[in-house]
Amino acid sequence: MRVISGTARGKTLKSVPGDSTRPILDRVKTALFDVLRPRIESARVYDMFAGAGSIGIEALSQGAEHCVFVDIMPAAVKIIKENLAATKLVSKAEVRQIDTFLYLEKTERIFDLVFIAPPQYKGLWSSAMMRIAGKPGVVAVGGLVVAQIDPAERENISFAEFPLVDERRYGNTELLFFSHL
Repeated sequence: MRVISGTARGKTLKSVPGDSTRPILDRVKTALFDVLRPRIESARVYDMFAGAGSIGIEALSQGAEHCVFVDIMPAAVKIIKENLAATKLVSKAEVRQIDTFLYLEKTERIFDLVFIAPPQYKGLWSSAMMRIAGKPGVVAVGGLVVAQIDPAERENISFAEFPLVDERRYGNTELLFFSHL
């Protein structure tokens, strides 16, 4: 796993030991950031189930203003901090070890981009979307929520203030893009 572009381009990122996280493949991350690139500059990012922090670090490397990384696992938080130090992006980041739903409930921050990539097959991506839809002020108007799922996890759910505006499939990874109206 590596940073694909920007100020930390080419830096290798550590992975969280074990199988509790879902690392994104470099080719999927490249395709994702090809879509996101026009929105990244000065964006405020929330990496909900951050794992090793690959997505948030990529966003920071490509010009995002700030990223909040949230993961409940101590091992993930340790790796995120190490990856931020290795990429020299610590000053643009906040790392929180807390349940991401609790963080979402309590935060007063407003984000331009939210990335959801929870552990697979637990229905967490749809729970995350429902909670975001229930607290729409956490995403700026015109902001984007991206869910990374396995196609087998797909549910046909809709959110009035967050319509599905794009979807991309790369092998066994599906990216769903919801825009805040």
